[in-house]
Formats: sequence, structure tokens, C-alpha cells
Amino acid sequence: MKRSLITILTLLLSTHLSAADPAATRGKIEQALGGSIRDAAEVARDANRKPGEVLEFFGLEDDMKVLEISPATGYWSKFVGPTLCNNGGELVFSVSVSDDFKSGVMPLDGLDCTSAINDDITLRNLPEFSFDDNQFDMVLTFWNLHNPSAEGRKNLNEAVFRSLKSGGIYGAVDHTRRHLEPTSREAQNGRRLDPVLIIKEMIDVGFEFVDFSPMHYHPEDDLSQEVGTPGVRGSTDRWTLKFRKP
Repeated sequence: MKRSLITILTLLLSTHLSAADPAATRGKIEQALGGSIRDAAEVARDANRKPGEVLEFFGLEDDMKVLEISPATGYWSKFVGPTLCNNGGELVFSVSVSDDFKSGVMPLDGLDCTSAINDDITLRNLPEFSFDDNQFDMVLTFWNLHNPSAEGRKNLNEAVFRSLKSGGIYGAVDHTRRHLEPTSREAQNGRRLDPVLIIKEMIDVGFEFVDFSPMHYHPEDDLSQEVGTPGVRGSTDRWTLKFRKP
């Protein structure tokens, strides 16, 4: 009887560990990266964007309920979606979700667990608002936080904070601005953000700073030029930051 109990407990523990195994989820992400719904231009960006490494760093698990802020053309959605949808998770899109995205990306094979909320709000106009509170395991945003004003970012980050479950993760990536350089969207390098400023803003709304990754460090980028400048576009220095709701 004692041996049977130990065997049962061992099986239960191994099942729990395998369910949260980062390597197992990473394998599913890599499989989704090879999916037929991605076009050649998206695949070509993978070497620079390092999507598998990013999602592993943030701690994505395949059964999570995830909110993606402003998915743009769907580069991330096309592999985050299948990773979740095929394994009991759910992917929700919000803010600036265009009609083209909803009609052209969301119906794709492997994205059958997706939905859109707060899609009438834009990054350049972020009032005080709320997502579904305490619903999400993770919120992701890529190259979006440089678009709102400081007040708009505060409204967005507060909404994200409320939307996450306790222990939930907020993962963000954006173009690097030199530390303490005045922030201005009208400047020549306006679409850049000081990572120290972002850490402060996140802590101010209640997040814990978990970690950063240097995976997108580009020493050849002197941070002075607009991110779309020929020769800079696609090779900007970027920060990758991970936060947690206590």
C-alpha cells in the first residue's frame, strides 16, 4: 500500500512538472514557427527577433490565457496562437485590432481559440479603461509602448495590471533610447524608449520587475536614428523586460 501511494504521488508530480516544462512548450513554439500560416517575410524576421527565445524568457506555457496588445499584422499571433489553441490555452487580442486582422488572421487554421476585446481603442488614444480583470496569465506587447504618451502608457499599464491574475506576467519588447535622454515622439529618434523609464513606470503601477534579457542587444546601433531608417530598420537595439503582478 505504501509503495502504491509513493508510485501515485510520483506520477502526479511528474505529470505536473511535464505540464509546466519550458522545454516542452518551447518545442511546441518551434513547431508553430514552422506552420504554413506564416509567410516567407515573417520567417525571414525570426533570426533577428528570436521569437522562441523571447517566449521562453517570458515563461509562456501552452495552456495559458494570454492577452496580446495591438497585434499589428499578426507576426507573433501566428505562432503564439497555435501554441495555445492546440493545447487548451486561449489568445485574446486588444487595442488597435484592425478589421483586416480580424478577417485575415484570426480565422486562420490553428487560431480557433482567439477573440478580440477593446479593439476600438488605439495606441495613440489610450484613455482610462479596463480589460477583463484578473483573467489573464500573461500579457504580451511588442514594439508598442513607444506609441502612447506617458499618460497613455500609464492607462494601458494599469489596465494590464488589473487584467492579470496574481503572479501573472507582463512581457514587453521595444526599441532602446539612451538613458535619461528626453522622451519625445517628435524627435528624430522618437520611436524609442529608455528601459529604465519603463521599469520605473511599471513599478509605479504595482508590477514587480522580474528580469531583462540582452538577446536583442545591437552595439552597432548608436540609438540616435529613427527605427525605420534604412540600415537601422530591423537591427535596432531593443530591450526585453519581464514584470510580474504580485
